[in-house]
Amino acid sequence: MFDLDAVRERLGNFGYEVKAEDESALTFCLEKVRSTVKNEINQQDVPQGLEHIAIDMVCGEFLNTKRIFAPGDLSSFDLDGAVKEIRTGDTTTVFSNESSQSDEQKLISFINYLLTYGLSQFNCYRKLRW
Repeated sequence: MFDLDAVRERLGNFGYEVKAEDESALTFCLEKVRSTVKNEINQQDVPQGLEHIAIDMVCGEFLNTKRIFAPGDLSSFDLDGAVKEIRTGDTTTVFSNESSQSDEQKLISFINYLLTYGLSQFNCYRKLRW
């Protein structure tokens, strides 16, 4: 089962260093995503095959919360070094068209990607409700 350490490490990969005051928000986001995934697939636990997707969703929730309530905490968050485009099969996600997007728009695109990428994989683990 995924935990806060995995989320902290993933946020570190994105260039965000988790501070002590972030812990309660991070825990809330983790539990929110865990509940969402379990409700979507109608299972008691998050399957191992969805853990990486769930970790990215937690990061997306956390960064979105920071963007709304403490935007100054993300001032050092560098999206210029982020991936500009990801292609998976016939789907392409573009984060940046060079200078056509503001930093806020880049951040929102990145957060939306974290929150939605891999949702179609939930179908592989979904159990029917009666």
